[in-house]
Amino acid sequence: MPEAAQDCRVLVVDDEPAIRFVVAETLTFEGYPVKTAGNGEEALKILEQERPELVLLDMRMPVLDGWGFARELKRRGVDVPIVVMTAAQNARGWSREIGATAYLAKPFDLVDLLDTVERLCPPP
Repeated sequence: MPEAAQDCRVLVVDDEPAIRFVVAETLTFEGYPVKTAGNGEEALKILEQERPELVLLDMRMPVLDGWGFARELKRRGVDVPIVVMTAAQNARGWSREIGATAYLAKPFDLVDLLDTVERLCPPP
């Protein structure tokens, strides 16, 4: 396990339980502390308690979608790298719309997920 993994808390925000589970389990196995949320509103509640170093964000979710979550982060002055995870054709465009650092087009390979997280997590 990379030493940096322990110092990089990741928040996974996706309304699909299976995706949340696989992503969280994969990152946890690699040593990353992970929290999960089923929508943007749940994610904001987590952010009130703890500040992750990276957010993996689905865009289309009920209650509060990825756009609303990103707007609220900006409004609160929270500056955290965001990786958009979406099955939409225009994943790149959506990631640019919200100022995301990167994107993963679903279905994505777990190696790509780990490469992206390792690239974006700050060193200890």
